Amino acid sequence: MNLIRVFACEPQPIVSEGLARVLGKAGDLEYLGSAATARESLEAVRQLRPDILLVDQSGGLKVVFQFISDVKSTWADCRPVLWINELAEVDCFRALQVGARGILKKTMPIDAVLECLRSVSNGNVWIEHSISEKSAGPERRLRLTPRERDIVQQVCGGLKNREIAAALTITPGTVKVHLMHIFEKTGVKDRFELAVHGRRLLGSAEAPDLDRAHQATRAIGAPAD
Repeated sequence: MNLIRVFACEPQPIVSEGLARVLGKAGDLEYLGSAATARESLEAVRQLRPDILLVDQSGGLKVVFQFISDVKSTWADCRPVLWINELAEVDCFRALQVGARGILKKTMPIDAVLECLRSVSNGNVWIEHSISEKSAGPERRLRLTPRERDIVQQVCGGLKNREIAAALTITPGTVKVHLMHIFEKTGVKDRFELAVHGRRLLGSAEAPDLDRAHQATRAIGAPAD
């Protein structure tokens, strides 16, 4: 069995020690250690090549977003998970755009932390308060039209309405109409949830490669035009 290798960018030693104990008890996870700064963590990513990197947000969002982008450039197979206290929804979306594959609160129970790490290692996007399995079940996926599926794929790639319109040769107004229909059919409340749960809504075979898709996003902006 291949272990899921985890490194943490975490400035508080007591938090790192607790994380080491938790992951040490999980048979499928290996804790590689931690570093207090982004620079030290980036060097560790270069040398150790972890599967998952937990990223503390205390350095400020601008620094963190740049760090996540640098991590993806340094080791493309590393999947960053933003380890937060609180974060606005629009900033969660921005984190996903720059390459984060999970948004995990430090107040979550241990079982949720392990679930997040395992899910992200399997190629999923993980975030708290996910939509229900019923909303993303097969019966819901079958109701999406081919054009609506195209829209979902573009949203998963981090594109805004104008960019989606250009890619699909339709108007931004038409994109908005399709999004309204998609929200009604799937039960998601906004494009943020749509971006997070696109794999489930489309099925993993149809969902875009999110690691490649985020690199094609030309700008980090608000989740709606």
